[in-house]
Amino acid sequence: MKFLFDLFPVALFFVAIQIWDIFVATAVAIGATILQVGWLLVRRKKVQPMLWASLVIIVVFGGLTLYLRDKTFILWKPTVLYWLFGAVLAGGALLGRNLIRALLSEQMRLPDPIWARLNWSWVGFFAFMGLVNLYVAFNYSEKIWATFKLFGGMGLMFLFVVAQSLVLAKYLQDESH
Repeated sequence: MKFLFDLFPVALFFVAIQIWDIFVATAVAIGATILQVGWLLVRRKKVQPMLWASLVIIVVFGGLTLYLRDKTFILWKPTVLYWLFGAVLAGGALLGRNLIRALLSEQMRLPDPIWARLNWSWVGFFAFMGLVNLYVAFNYSEKIWATFKLFGGMGLMFLFVVAQSLVLAKYLQDESH
């Protein structure tokens, strides 16, 4: 359910761009993200830092897109978000804090070097996703970009997680030992 909740603004952006244009879709995405955060706050649920970051970035980049009537800002938004996530993970690692381990250590136990490798692989993945977004955004139509943003991005993320799982399976430490 959380997965669908997280995709809510992107899915509405996709639908809106199919019906109208990138400017209407941008306004819809801003509204949907504000509603998403508002819904959590009204229900007294914790708003995750990634969602706060997404809200700020969509309001700033989407707002600039609407105010200046320049789609460049919204096209850059996913790249900025991906690179921000990668920079946070890299910065944490350089400061001696593995944020991937902090997020996942309750679900699995891995040797320290594998946690480090996992963290840096996510940094690389986010850097790659940012570049791919820019390539698609500036070489294809807005509708193709929106389709890639929803389905291609989700598909690449899924494939990356599956690949990570296959690699990590041999390192998982048995809880009984």
